Amino acid sequence: MNSTSASLANDWEDPSLTHRNREPARAYFLPYPDEISALTFDRGATPWFKLLNGVWKFHYSPTVAEAPVGFESEGFDVSNWGDIPVPCSWQMLGYGHPHYTNVQYPFPVDPPHVPTENPTGSYRRDFFIGKDWKEMRIFLRFEGVDSAFCIWVNGQSVGFSKGSRIPAEFDITSFVRDGQNTLAVRVLQWSDGSYCEDQDMWWLSGIFRDVCLLARPQVRIADVQVRTLLDPNWSDAKLELRVKLRTSMLSTPDKRQVWVQSLDAQQRLVLDNTMAAEVAGGLNNWAVVEFSAGIPNPHKWSAEDPYLYTLLLTLKDADGKTIEVVPQRVGFRQVEIKGDRFLVNGVPIKLKGVNRHEHHPDLGRAVPLETMIEDILLMKRHNVNAVRTSHYCDDPRWYDLCDYYGLYVIDECDLETHGFCLQKDWKGNPAEDPAWEVACVDRMVRMVERDKNHPCIVMWSLGNESHIGRNHHAMANKARELDPTRPIHYEGDYGLEVADVFSLMYPHFENVIKIGQAQDDEEVRALGYKGNGYVTKPFVCCEYAHAMGNGPGGLLEYWEEAFYRYDRLCGGFIWEWLDHGIRQRTPDGREYFAYGGDFGDDPNDGNFVIDGLVFPNRKPSPGLIEYKKVIEPVKVEPVDLSKGKVRLINRHDFLSLDHLHLSWSVTADGDVMQSGQVAMPSVPAHGTGEVTIPYTIPVNPTPATDCLLNLSFSLAGEATWASQGHVVAWAQLPLPVETPPAPKVSIASMPPVQLIESTKAVEVRGATFDLCFDRVRAVLTSWRHEGVPLLVSGPRLNFWRAITDNDRSWDNAAPCRNAGLHRLQHRVDAVDVERVADAVVRIRATVRIAPPVLDKGFACDYTYTVYGSGAVTMAVHGVPEGDMPPTLPRIGLQMQLPGVMDKVRWYGRGPGESYRDSKQAGRFGLWKATVDELYTPYVFPQENGNRTDISWVSLT
Repeated sequence: MNSTSASLANDWEDPSLTHRNREPARAYFLPYPDEISALTFDRGATPWFKLLNGVWKFHYSPTVAEAPVGFESEGFDVSNWGDIPVPCSWQMLGYGHPHYTNVQYPFPVDPPHVPTENPTGSYRRDFFIGKDWKEMRIFLRFEGVDSAFCIWVNGQSVGFSKGSRIPAEFDITSFVRDGQNTLAVRVLQWSDGSYCEDQDMWWLSGIFRDVCLLARPQVRIADVQVRTLLDPNWSDAKLELRVKLRTSMLSTPDKRQVWVQSLDAQQRLVLDNTMAAEVAGGLNNWAVVEFSAGIPNPHKWSAEDPYLYTLLLTLKDADGKTIEVVPQRVGFRQVEIKGDRFLVNGVPIKLKGVNRHEHHPDLGRAVPLETMIEDILLMKRHNVNAVRTSHYCDDPRWYDLCDYYGLYVIDECDLETHGFCLQKDWKGNPAEDPAWEVACVDRMVRMVERDKNHPCIVMWSLGNESHIGRNHHAMANKARELDPTRPIHYEGDYGLEVADVFSLMYPHFENVIKIGQAQDDEEVRALGYKGNGYVTKPFVCCEYAHAMGNGPGGLLEYWEEAFYRYDRLCGGFIWEWLDHGIRQRTPDGREYFAYGGDFGDDPNDGNFVIDGLVFPNRKPSPGLIEYKKVIEPVKVEPVDLSKGKVRLINRHDFLSLDHLHLSWSVTADGDVMQSGQVAMPSVPAHGTGEVTIPYTIPVNPTPATDCLLNLSFSLAGEATWASQGHVVAWAQLPLPVETPPAPKVSIASMPPVQLIESTKAVEVRGATFDLCFDRVRAVLTSWRHEGVPLLVSGPRLNFWRAITDNDRSWDNAAPCRNAGLHRLQHRVDAVDVERVADAVVRIRATVRIAPPVLDKGFACDYTYTVYGSGAVTMAVHGVPEGDMPPTLPRIGLQMQLPGVMDKVRWYGRGPGESYRDSKQAGRFGLWKATVDELYTPYVFPQENGNRTDISWVSLT
């Protein structure tokens, strides 16, 4: 792609043109000059790596035609251009604006054409080549550029590439010189590739991942493929290597040696061998060296025990001199499908997963390494063991982290054409069009080749929401050719034509149960699946709960009634990990997070991009706290609590419970009465065991107390992802203690009350209080204790609550809104007042609560009983009248208290927010907070802050 608009024509609108001069895809690795530096895996330890991140000169133009002509020339003056950090998404810096859509394309659908208004970024920077690289081949590598780009070095055209989230590497040896060099890059926001990148996320552009230079020997290791195969007993292993050598020398054949060494985690040598190779003379000739060796009973890799070996591949010349060393992390693990079971190392595992987009609230698609680590630590600390890279392959360092910390990964191809679903019969869908086969397969090949050596990857995914087409078949065939060791996933394969696993989004858990039971069910058939594949293959919910705003709920049913019960059910992935909010500030400096439409982006899908388990600042939401509890790896059941016996169910797939520490306490209404520690029994993975907790049953407990046995399971030692003492699971069991009821207060001992009635009000006055009840509106209007006002407005029945994001997105609240529950009116039919005793007055109001327009409503009673002690009790009763919705948003009482009463204490579930379908993470205890601390700061305001199963609450 040259710099003039005429010569640029159609380069970015030709799906058969995926690149010019790009190097073949290869495994991700760095070369080192010796074994010592290679063992560090530190890119700062090799002199053959130069990072080009930093400040570049930048010019933004609204179209390709208006981009500066000749900017790639060394003499072109860029001194008046702006500066831009690389990596970054240029919209985050005010060039154009972020644009969010979920399904719809933000431009006319006319593949492969894109708008004339095609924002174009021109980048320039200089770089230095030292004389120590003089005899080396020099490569320029881009890890991610959105969406198409061309490069020049020292004014000469080098190459062109598409595919935003897959690397592009170019040999620039013939274009560079010793000393200063000039690199020019032109990036187009839109290309034909954009039709393949319609993921549910912000449309953001530019160089958003690392850019680097690599120096390589003239004869070099060009690619490495590592496979670990286990024997039928999943014990001993065979290490298979396929090493590609490449030469750039015009000479006679060269003899080379590849020295293979493997070290365990303690750096002990477990393999030491040499492979001979001969590379034919000539430019860009290849040689393939294959090697296999038996490894007796290696330590196996799993997400629970991510044990890694180090493989060193040392290329030597005929005299034994080291040319270069390529290191690789190796995890001995085998993925396979046997019948309807998905196995890792012979074990049917459960994927307790999340879908993760790459997003940063300030940098857009450019996610720093420290933020990746923050994500992975949060996941591990919340019992998440799997990630689906929705919906593209991630930064290559992400997989290194997943290998190291231990996460299973479904690696997903950068292919989504969701917007074509808005065309009749998916007309024009690239996944079906033969003209797009090259583009689709190119994306799959580059992902598989880059990531093939990572033990964390357990499936390849053909992309997302692209219907199903002939090109999916071609992608799957190529993936199996390149790597036959991993299954293929694709949720859109409703005929199960190419996928090895049965996958669904958001199935009702009752249908998941039927799938687990392999039932040939009409409801499951109605989901579109054909043939018998869906009852014979392993099943995974690639998306099964929507974490948007106040959600998700109902997770317990999926796990307890479905996933844990049936081995063919592999588990699932929450949609999704992170709210994609973009940090902004109001004119007065207050921080908030923007979403679709906040930048004038039209069309947009609003805050549907705010749908994660963690907030944009990566603080856990209540949804993540709940998920941690639901998927915790230890379950406790009572056996005989009178004798302290409980059963432990180990829900790890590989680890015994020996790595955990068990502590216990007995509490009475939150007060710790007894506590201690117990030796953890050796319960194997998927096994059960019993343990006796040496407490004594409380004798003569305080009346009306809640006595609980509390168990806590924490790390007994340090882990890579958490410190010793980190709690991974806990349980609370009610103890068999009969507590006497709270003593009744004698009415006779209470001071008398004064009752004053009028046609409009009822006043009750006692020794320390007075209150007033409005007979016209059937509501308390004032209540004072020792002269201090206790309320602003009194309680009234309410059948509505604030709508949540998931309510709005699917209009779940429509039946209740149609019933008028959001605009109810109160009619008072009668108010009766009764003096029950000198110290007791009862006020009973009969009301009808109903919406305008409609003939339905609620016949209700309020009954207040006022005691001379100052206590007031209230009872409510109601009967629906007319055709009401099957469920109500809420049955509650709404009242307003003075703002100074902002200190809250309660006994019940806490400390965080909980609801009827998402309360497992709430511990019973005595809690306190301010009113403000009860609030959950969802990005889009909605129902929040509820607490469930509360015995009492005080506000002071």
